[in-house]
Amino acid sequence: MRPLKQLIDAKRPLVSVGPDDTVFKALTQLAECNIGALPVMDKGRLVGIFSERDYARKIILMGKASKDTLVREIMSDKVSCVTLDETVEECMALMTEKHVRHLPVLGASNELLGILSIGDLVKEVISEQKFTIEQLVHYIQN
Repeated sequence: MRPLKQLIDAKRPLVSVGPDDTVFKALTQLAECNIGALPVMDKGRLVGIFSERDYARKIILMGKASKDTLVREIMSDKVSCVTLDETVEECMALMTEKHVRHLPVLGASNELLGILSIGDLVKEVISEQKFTIEQLVHYIQN
């Protein structure tokens, strides 16, 4: 399987939201980028993750308004992160264990390099399995 660096490099440019931005602004960014979560950055440092799940559970179900609520009020601030040293399998295991769908990837100086979604990882596993199957079929046919 490809290293995490290749998965991160293949993704679109990283977008983020600030803790003092409104939830409405964050939702707009999610929709514009067709993604499910945004890193919450404060002075260049990762301080949380804002996700569609946060919105559904902490705004809609609590009767709050997205235009009047700040991201810091509902973001997940206990964030599981990985480094480029982890494998796809280790990332999937961590997501399963922590019940999360997005993992920030941090560099050597704790800088945010990108975010991997469960979809990114599943796509990579399927691609690897497809390659293995094609190789086996080729081997059997020759």
